[in-house]
Amino acid sequence: MKDLELKEMDQEKQLMTRETQKNGCVKVTVLENAGMKYTGLSKDELIKVAGTAGWIRTRRALLVLFWLGWVGMLAGAVVLIIQAPRCKPIPEMNWWNEGPLYQISDVKAFSEKGLKGVEEQLDYLNQMKVKGLVLGPIHTVQENQLHMLNLVRVKPEVGTESDLESLLNQAHKKGISVVLNLTPNYENDSVWFNNVTAVAEKIREACTYWLKKGFGGIFLPDLGDIINTDSWPSIHAIFNKTDETKKVALMGSVTRLSADDFTLMLNQSGVDLLLTGLPDPAESGEKQAQEIKKLYSSHRQLNLGWSMSGPSLGSLASRRPAVPVRLYQMLLFTLPGTPVFSAGDEVGLKTGEKPQIMWDLENPVEEKNAAAKTRQEECIAVRKFFKTLSDLRGRERSLLHGEYVSLYSSDSSLAFRRLWDQSDRFLTAINWGNDTVTMNLTPSDLPAQAQVRLTTDTEKLAVDSMVSLEKLQIGPKQAVLLSYPYAG
Repeated sequence: MKDLELKEMDQEKQLMTRETQKNGCVKVTVLENAGMKYTGLSKDELIKVAGTAGWIRTRRALLVLFWLGWVGMLAGAVVLIIQAPRCKPIPEMNWWNEGPLYQISDVKAFSEKGLKGVEEQLDYLNQMKVKGLVLGPIHTVQENQLHMLNLVRVKPEVGTESDLESLLNQAHKKGISVVLNLTPNYENDSVWFNNVTAVAEKIREACTYWLKKGFGGIFLPDLGDIINTDSWPSIHAIFNKTDETKKVALMGSVTRLSADDFTLMLNQSGVDLLLTGLPDPAESGEKQAQEIKKLYSSHRQLNLGWSMSGPSLGSLASRRPAVPVRLYQMLLFTLPGTPVFSAGDEVGLKTGEKPQIMWDLENPVEEKNAAAKTRQEECIAVRKFFKTLSDLRGRERSLLHGEYVSLYSSDSSLAFRRLWDQSDRFLTAINWGNDTVTMNLTPSDLPAQAQVRLTTDTEKLAVDSMVSLEKLQIGPKQAVLLSYPYAG
């Protein structure tokens, strides 16, 4: 009975004996007089001790150390703020400066469904990071018949005004602004019917009408004629009086003008964006470098538009001299200003090829049709190249609004860089000649090496590899986009 009672007792209250140590437990015997508690100093005792000279000096020393540390940290923060490089303010950007513009001149050729077909491809354009769609002309007119010109009526072949309104609504939801091309006599070389004064008044009325419908801007061709008419000031004033929260744009184009004449035209017209056919691949690299530098130094990037394709110029893939379309894509995307492409340029569509090729790229081609399969693979590669460039330009500040610096030029090659504040720098090198070019890039602020971001020559210049800038070799009909970090 006693043994049972002992087992039921609290183990910790058992006295330590040899028997209790068998299980390996360590027991501590608490003495009966261990119940005394430490109460610390009383209030009177604390006051007495705190008033001693030693504690007073200690408190004063700690207080001085605290404030010295606080002042030191504050001074250090001020020094860091003063010495740290300040970020440049982001320049004013309009929607047409944020990404490429995409021209659909022949709506019916682009899609058999006309305006409805364009609406169906808005997701496709969104994937290409397109910010603006230049549409048309879509108004009714008979060739060389001025009295038949109706700039506010949609020609039935492409759809109805209701189809157009639906397209505008869907485009706005996807962040794509639509610009209406109002080229009057688009069926003939004489776009102004040899009577620009009579047409200018119709243009003014059409601008007012279509901007109220929700268009993001109006595009006019050959500005050299219309800007000298009495109607031009009132046309220009329409775009300064709109109540839209998102600015509408007055755009125009000129062709076959030198950089000096282009500068004069842009100043006289006052348009928001002026497209030029420069650079011209038929000209030498030295001349192109001079023209580009002159245009860049004379105007804000916001007003410069680069276009190397269109109804009068043909497609990028059909330009002369014959050069892989990706070279032109890289040039347009990395120049300072807005790149403008025609429908099909993103896949390398050649003049005469049907736009249906663009929509068939996702459908596999029969293995036995080797030519069609090769062409499809080529178009897919060109489109991927286009998308990569468009994405880079949209997120890299140096490409979006950075400074342009010419680095090298020869008869058939060109190199320049783009830089912005403390962002990564980008260097574009293009060789459209038939021989390899060695570019001696010697500016003192250039690093020894740069990283390949995009290239047409993946065998010799692999993406993400590092290449020397001292003697950069670019193969015939090749291009490369390099980058290097800001070094202070």
